[in-house]
Amino acid sequence: MVIKDLTKKQRMIARLQEFTLMDDDFMSRFFENDKDCTQYVLQTILNNKKIKVIDTVVQKVVKSLEGRSVRLDVYAKDNKGKFYDIEIQRADKGAVAKRARYNSALMDADITVPGEDAKNLPESYVIFITENDIFGKGLPLYHINRIVEECNVPFGDENHIIYVNGKYEGNDPIGDLMHDFHCKKADDMKSKLLAERTRYLKENEMGVKHMCRIMEEMAKEERLEERLEMAAKILESGKMTEEELSAMFKLTAKQMQAIKEKIAVLA
Repeated sequence: MVIKDLTKKQRMIARLQEFTLMDDDFMSRFFENDKDCTQYVLQTILNNKKIKVIDTVVQKVVKSLEGRSVRLDVYAKDNKGKFYDIEIQRADKGAVAKRARYNSALMDADITVPGEDAKNLPESYVIFITENDIFGKGLPLYHINRIVEECNVPFGDENHIIYVNGKYEGNDPIGDLMHDFHCKKADDMKSKLLAERTRYLKENEMGVKHMCRIMEEMAKEERLEERLEMAAKILESGKMTEEELSAMFKLTAKQMQAIKEKIAVLA
């Protein structure tokens, strides 16, 4: 039993060493309760050293009034009352335009205080860090902001969407940041701040123990996610009814609702 447990632990540690910040699970844990690292990433992407993060939450679930929800990788607020959603997307389909719109809309719904004047809605940013250059122009950043087409002037709704090109390798702050996001080892990172956090999670005894515990939970979630993914494909194909699917996969009403929402978002 001891040998079996040790082998399992060794496998987890080996897997941990392969993680980079482009792995959303590791990235989420990396920024968990770490306002300084979150602040550094936002300051770099937005080219604004004055940003001061006062709160950060990983894997935050936000819901609409109709009950639809989305899980945000890293959700942050700064001292000016601006809100940020940072998403890691290795698959292009996870960073489509309507996904950005959906995240942004649910962020607004989560921020909105009932009865408050809409003019007080705070400025918000949805930031996708993508594995590939999904726009194919070789640029480090792609900013999406609404304009009044006939006048070619900003619409001024203070809703921003930014795509960060994970393939970018330029000799500048964004290039350095993307370099660090692809590093497995702390010693290879250019940012001392990111390297220190990586070293704690991968080399420090307490940090490794924390990550191994998280990885056990992640493994359980991954098995559940695989079941839900398979169920979603079957439901989308129309080969089974919701009742038949629920019985076959032993799904709860909440899980079935999540499957239907996922299909609706990606449609």
